[in-house]
Amino acid sequence: MSRNVICISRTIGAAGEELGKVVAEKLGYRYVDEEIVDRAAAVAGVSPQVIAHAERSDGAATYSESIEQVIRETAEEGDVVIVAHGASIPLSGRAEVLRVLVTASPESRATRLAKVDSIDGAAAAKAVAESDSARTQYFERVYGVKEELPTNYDVTVNTDTVSIEKAARLVMQAALTL
Repeated sequence: MSRNVICISRTIGAAGEELGKVVAEKLGYRYVDEEIVDRAAAVAGVSPQVIAHAERSDGAATYSESIEQVIRETAEEGDVVIVAHGASIPLSGRAEVLRVLVTASPESRATRLAKVDSIDGAAAAKAVAESDSARTQYFERVYGVKEELPTNYDVTVNTDTVSIEKAARLVMQAALTL
């Protein structure tokens, strides 16, 4: 069996976006992240900034139907890597979907974030902690998921121990064989 929809969920600083782009390029799939926001905004009749802000705040529940609709429509198109937006949750149970969690230790994530965003280590560590908290709240608010579990995913990649290139091979192998 081959899976033609790959959902990449990621913690901040774990390089999930980078992994998603590499996998999409190597498989010849579309890479989708901000397109979800743009299309959900069109469905809801609001600006993309409203959807983006809602995802970061309590407003996500207001637009959750639009976001989920776009996630499902995007998956129906196939040959796609969807990064973020909790896409793994509404697409769970679908045979064509591979759900991947990309994570790393808070320390590694803060180090990456500090480098990418040119901020000091303390600010990066704070950003990681705040993002993790916001992620937990988003999953509960939008999808009713009180606790993110390993069983929410088919594959988990720890970028503390696996390079992006090796992680991409792992995800592609899983997509093509699971």
